Amino acid sequence: MEELIAELKEKIIATLDLIDVTPQDINEDDRLVGGKLGIDSIDVLELVMMIDKDYSVKIDSKELGEKIFASLRTLAEYIHKSRTG
Repeated sequence: MEELIAELKEKIIATLDLIDVTPQDINEDDRLVGGKLGIDSIDVLELVMMIDKDYSVKIDSKELGEKIFASLRTLAEYIHKSRTG
């Protein structure tokens, strides 16, 4: 799981072009949307597309997205569960 979290930190930074952010700046238990990173609904759409493309995991409802994007840890847990069945 820690490897997936580290990978997601890199992918979030690259996908959202967060120039002044390093993986160490992202705490896996902090709020993702509306938190320190300034991730908004447009950013979430970009992340949903990246997750679908890179992990073949679909996030197909707003309610599900709100739960999954609560923190980096909840996002990683959802991807892990979805990929392992």
